[in-house]
Amino acid sequence: MLALNRPEVLLVIGAGQLLGTRRTALHPLGSLDDHAYVLADAKITTLVIDPTPQFVERAAALVAKVPTLTRVLTLGPVPAELAEVGQDLVAAAAGFAARPLTPINLSPDHINGLTYTGGTTGKPKGVIGTSQSILTMTQIQLAEWEWPERPKFLMCTPLSHAGAAFFMPTLMKGGSMVVLPKFDAGAVLAAIEEHQITATMLVPSMIYALLDHPDSRTRDLSSLQTVYYGASAINPVRLAEAIERFGPIFAQYFGQSEAPMVISYLAKGDHDAKRLSSCGRPSAFLRTALLDENDRPVKQGEPGEICVAGPLVAGGYWGLPEQTAETFKNGWLRTGDVAREDEDGFWFIVDRTKDMIVTGGFNVFPREVEDVVAEHPSVAQVGVIGVPDEKWGEAVTAIVVLRADASSDEEAVALMTSEIQSAVKERKGSVQSPKHVIVADSLPLTALGKPDKKALRQKYATV
Repeated sequence: MLALNRPEVLLVIGAGQLLGTRRTALHPLGSLDDHAYVLADAKITTLVIDPTPQFVERAAALVAKVPTLTRVLTLGPVPAELAEVGQDLVAAAAGFAARPLTPINLSPDHINGLTYTGGTTGKPKGVIGTSQSILTMTQIQLAEWEWPERPKFLMCTPLSHAGAAFFMPTLMKGGSMVVLPKFDAGAVLAAIEEHQITATMLVPSMIYALLDHPDSRTRDLSSLQTVYYGASAINPVRLAEAIERFGPIFAQYFGQSEAPMVISYLAKGDHDAKRLSSCGRPSAFLRTALLDENDRPVKQGEPGEICVAGPLVAGGYWGLPEQTAETFKNGWLRTGDVAREDEDGFWFIVDRTKDMIVTGGFNVFPREVEDVVAEHPSVAQVGVIGVPDEKWGEAVTAIVVLRADASSDEEAVALMTSEIQSAVKERKGSVQSPKHVIVADSLPLTALGKPDKKALRQKYATV
């Protein structure tokens, strides 16, 4: 599937779930090489596209590049460029008489799709989604999450990724979906008012964009009852702003492709001041633990890797037995996310294991530094990385984006740097205090809207 958001995409997803077909989504912003790699690796035979010029051009290039790809189904008339391999899926569907839907029975380990990881650490890996995993995800969403009655859900995040996970729960709650082609802050705010939207899902960068848009202060958003957010860490200062602006309607989910969406949940009522950096409590339907490198549970308050077991866990990596054995071992999925647990059982993710900074022989988790830096009144966004340093091995470095009303002259930046370094030293310790604070126009994002730490490390390798 290669398309922007449109209602027909939901119908294709639903049909695939009923028929038991295997589906792989291509990100609309992905490169030709990345798309070709995914299609070849998954041995895809059929591509469904939104027949816009950009996707028609991409589909033609993929047909020429990927030997297994022999058919293109278009959500509308077939363009001339695809005449030899194309078929209008909408026209074909119109030729069938209406009949009751009868899903087929699928075994728990039936492969219903491959979800390719972002590829920030190398070639993307195809995560094997099973019927059992997707069923468990939906059951937990319905059992533990807070849903409006008969939700009217605004879909503005890519259906090619996490957005699709909200389709089935919305239907099962008797709700409906309003689908926007892509995220635009002004269009989202207008749609909430016009359609009396009661629920939506956003990534943190989208929440920031809504806060910064003038219409967020003038549009009638009173119908909105629940905003689910996730996919990356959120700035707790900006989250507090969002709660003040829009009300206590925010609910955070945490998961990953290998255990989608529902590992933990921070309910709307749990968003008090001391928990705005928390990803919530782990699901009661799963076996979870914070483990050290020897698979032993860590003490409360100590950092440990989030590990998950149970029916939510994916079936491994497609065609990669060694990587599967490394990540899925001793009965656990090792998520690569490190967290601490507080006295009430709430988790606080401190970082990805691969993003940890080793400076002067000490381990520094960037997320803990970022949360302190984000509290500075001049900072809109922050990413903390380690850069090569002859003395320390790696030097803690904060890349910050200034708020619109913050001064960017040399004196103001020097004062901000000093204040940030002092605040981190006081709150976390001298080891965590950034050696460098660099002002940037923006932070690079992955295709999923997450801050791209790999791109940051490459850009600022020589500070």
